[in-house]
Amino acid sequence: MENDISFIINQLGEDRTQYYNAIAPPLIQTSNFALQTVDALRKAFENEMDGYIYSRGLNPTVDILRKKLAALDGAEDCLLFNSGIAAIYAGVMANVKSGDHILSVKRPYSWVQHLFDKILPRFGVVTTYIDGTKIENFERGILPNTTFIYLESPNSWFFDLQDITAVAELAKAAGIITMIDNSHASPINQRPIEMGIDLVMQTATKYIGGHSDTLGGVLCGTAAMMRKIFTSEYLAIGSGMQPFNAWLLLRGLRTLTARLDKINASTIEMWQFLKTHPAVESVIFPLDPDFPQYELAKKQMKSSPGLISFFLKLYTVDAIEQFCNKLQHIRMAVSWGGYESLLLPKCASMPKAEFNLHNKEHRMCRLYVGLEEPAFLKNDINQALIA
Repeated sequence: MENDISFIINQLGEDRTQYYNAIAPPLIQTSNFALQTVDALRKAFENEMDGYIYSRGLNPTVDILRKKLAALDGAEDCLLFNSGIAAIYAGVMANVKSGDHILSVKRPYSWVQHLFDKILPRFGVVTTYIDGTKIENFERGILPNTTFIYLESPNSWFFDLQDITAVAELAKAAGIITMIDNSHASPINQRPIEMGIDLVMQTATKYIGGHSDTLGGVLCGTAAMMRKIFTSEYLAIGSGMQPFNAWLLLRGLRTLTARLDKINASTIEMWQFLKTHPAVESVIFPLDPDFPQYELAKKQMKSSPGLISFFLKLYTVDAIEQFCNKLQHIRMAVSWGGYESLLLPKCASMPKAEFNLHNKEHRMCRLYVGLEEPAFLKNDINQALIA
């Protein structure tokens, strides 16, 4: 993989002789494409995935990015969406029907849980949530009508892992489709396709884009699966990526490995800083030897850049808010993967009156480590913790 990354990022899918030998690929900002004969138009209608007819389907700028991201995941093909949840929605809806059962890890991304709890039950699809850290929970959770298993490894707060290879083997033996959200690790650091997963999703909004200025969702799998989704959910929902978004993501992709190298090194330094800070009770980080699934993290992941969760030794909501509000450089925001460091306090997701100092999660914060120097971030945290 390491030997191929430079080629994939810089050259794969780019035929520069087709666009005046320009180094940067063009933005083909068009809604539709003209064809020269009625027969050519007829063939385009019959098989929209093998040509260009309307940018709701395929577009040359989007296709360059599509080829690169499929190759980074080690997949046969991929489809690109306007957001990560759009990619998940299409992948799930393409593979379940009324009467089916979904097995999901507990506490998935909030809008995935909304899909499972609010939308799919209207069509007779039921979801069971399990602790995915133990393979026996998957074994016990599979029912005769289970057709789909949904994974997040690691998830984005507690970094719970699943044994991806073991789950994939179990699912294949039972004829069950598997999907994983690989946004945390990215294909640079974790390779679920090689471990046997059927559908791999990542939010291009995060590390692929890298500049917090565009959204995107990536869904990778076999060519047959991508064609199945394209000809139904992709075209019907109309949530495919727009050319300008793809152009921005191509630009971000050029610096992906350089940014991840910097972020990874800084994350290690910030984890060590927080782990020994007198105002921090404890830290959650997958590559911390104290992390319960440390050995599995080392086995499945090359590194774990960007995200660290920690619990403050602050026991009122006002004290936590004061810390957050005093930060001068680390911004408060959701998401991650951009150039800027971000903090997300758990207490912001609940009414202030519901804060419970005995509930450790209410004192939880998540730090995303961006491209700033660690000393700059440490100074900001220290000054915010001064009473």
